[in-house]
Amino acid sequence: MHFMTGMTQHTVQANGIRVNLWRGGSGPAVLLLHGYPQTAQMWRKVTPALLDRFTVVCPDLRGYGDTDKPREGYDKRTMASDMHQAMAALGHTRYAVVGHDRGARVAHRLALDYAAAVSRVCVLDIVPTHTLFARTDRHLAAAYWHWFYFQAPDLPEVMISAAPEAFLRHMFRALSYRAGGIEEPMVEEYLRAFTLPGTIRATLEDYRMAATRDFDDDEKDLGRQVSCPLLALWGEFGKMHGMFDVLGTWTEKAERAEGGALPCGHFIPEEAPGELVERLLPWLGA
Repeated sequence: MHFMTGMTQHTVQANGIRVNLWRGGSGPAVLLLHGYPQTAQMWRKVTPALLDRFTVVCPDLRGYGDTDKPREGYDKRTMASDMHQAMAALGHTRYAVVGHDRGARVAHRLALDYAAAVSRVCVLDIVPTHTLFARTDRHLAAAYWHWFYFQAPDLPEVMISAAPEAFLRHMFRALSYRAGGIEEPMVEEYLRAFTLPGTIRATLEDYRMAATRDFDDDEKDLGRQVSCPLLALWGEFGKMHGMFDVLGTWTEKAERAEGGALPCGHFIPEEAPGELVERLLPWLGA
């Protein structure tokens, strides 16, 4: 079952893996990257407003959805290479990137490593990975407990696999503010993807890399800034809003950063798609 109105499903070979993606529309290319524990279909409420102005590409990240789930490669540098190669396979040499959650971390790395290709980057409801770990305190550890729980080897795989639906529903409920943003049929589709062989392991590796290789890569790049325009948006009722000056953290990482809060929780594209589109269209140049 899919909910991607006006888009067609494709498989492309990129960076040694098969990437599942949705593509539609015409015009300049925009790459939309989803977060945890979701798939490309989290953009289903946003894409209809973009398709008559842009060529829109929505992939499942490495390890997520119906994209391959190899043993390795969950550092953001490799995941960014996946996405850049997937866009090249589709014939897009220059594109804007909008990323939510984990996808926003991939988008940040894309903008650093492929500056000639990325025309602008939007990050949704995150602060930079290095900033988050470097400034962790008891409040963040309590709010983002899963970041630290996921670092334990093997045990999270066993426990989450024992009750995947309960875990998934808890994550959606705990991080949402607007009721009904993720409809029941979509929860069921996310659960299908989440329980495919390898997804739980692969997506945990995504978080493990954030605390190790991604942090090290970001530390080496502390002197570099994103050169293209950066838009940071976050949920006014999400956890980042209360703990960080979110825009300030991105002003440190980009030459040109702007942004603000939207009236929702963490899952911006599903809780506040209209408000998100209102910010994205002018920023994308529509």
